[in-house]
Amino acid sequence: MSVNLENVQVADRYAFRPGGSAADANNILDRSQSRLGTARIRGRAAGLNPSGRFETNSRHMFDDGWQTLDELPPFKTEVTAENPRTIITRNDSPDLPFDRSINPYRGCEHGCVYCFARPTHSYMGLSAGVDFESKLFAKPNAAKLLRKELASPAYEVKSMAMGTNTDPYQPIEKHWRVTREVLEVLEETNHPVGIVTKSALVTRDIDILSRMAAKGLARVAVSVTSLDRRLSRAMEPRAATPSLRLDTIRQLSEAGIPTSVMVAPIVPALTDHELERILDAAHANGAQDASYILMRLPHEVSGLFKEWLLRHYPDRYTHVLSLMRSMRGGKDYNAEFGTRMRGVGPYAWQLGRRFEIASRKIGLKSMRMSLRNDLFTPPILAGTQLSLF
Repeated sequence: MSVNLENVQVADRYAFRPGGSAADANNILDRSQSRLGTARIRGRAAGLNPSGRFETNSRHMFDDGWQTLDELPPFKTEVTAENPRTIITRNDSPDLPFDRSINPYRGCEHGCVYCFARPTHSYMGLSAGVDFESKLFAKPNAAKLLRKELASPAYEVKSMAMGTNTDPYQPIEKHWRVTREVLEVLEETNHPVGIVTKSALVTRDIDILSRMAAKGLARVAVSVTSLDRRLSRAMEPRAATPSLRLDTIRQLSEAGIPTSVMVAPIVPALTDHELERILDAAHANGAQDASYILMRLPHEVSGLFKEWLLRHYPDRYTHVLSLMRSMRGGKDYNAEFGTRMRGVGPYAWQLGRRFEIASRKIGLKSMRMSLRNDLFTPPILAGTQLSLF
């Protein structure tokens, strides 16, 4: 079952009208029964499961008076094998430091409520809400496809990015091992790779990453949103704890792997006060450089985040959204290149200066993707005739 976001939007408008409050908006949501039962969403951040924005019909959950909603089973993670025709995704975005990436999975079990990748589940006819966290897709043929694409005579080597959409080290990687198989191909061909994750599982592959790093072919960025365990548990329910992420930075750094910290995303009036503490803690554990990204709320993410905020921090609802909109030209989100990651206006400027001052003070550099491209050796596919020269 799923719910559209109309009730959340109504609550949002009510909270911002003269005399309205977050408590008023919260009461509206309760009366409209727009939330999924707590027992059903245990371990999930999203409290809604709206129909995909491309669907012609929407489904609404309601109580028929016989408490039938109480009889529904808990959500369980389902993984479907997907067999795409290609595995390397290209982009020409001027504000991204890479032009190609690999996503071993669709959807993400970490369930971060703010995840900007949630709307991509709509292309599968699924919800950006709980479906994104529980109906996942794995690409078991990723390594085979990668070998084929790297073997093409037309392929030009540049740094490959992983973790730019969904986390390559989300919990299901323990079983599927798609990410590790991809790394094995990249190591075999001496292909540079940069990884972004908020999972401690990346330490499993220190053997591969350390060998690649010794050649200047690998680096890892660990995303740390908050050092507050309670907040992190509510906002990123199945990601590694803050202390475990810091320990992951330490282990990677001690293994000789260039490691960065990403303070991402920064949520105004919720996590922004932790900026300096996160940078300091990451640097103490071996992080060499850093970056930050302001929270983004595209499409369905806006309604999902608002419902989450009302559920966990109703007293901050109005303040958080007010600050966010002040950095987005009065809107929940502005996708304009160059400003979508950092925002605009006085508050965004202040965040930028705080980041620069704190980084400079403790010796953290700005994040870079300086990896070697000159060692690449195309793979030889089975059945390929070898050259005589």
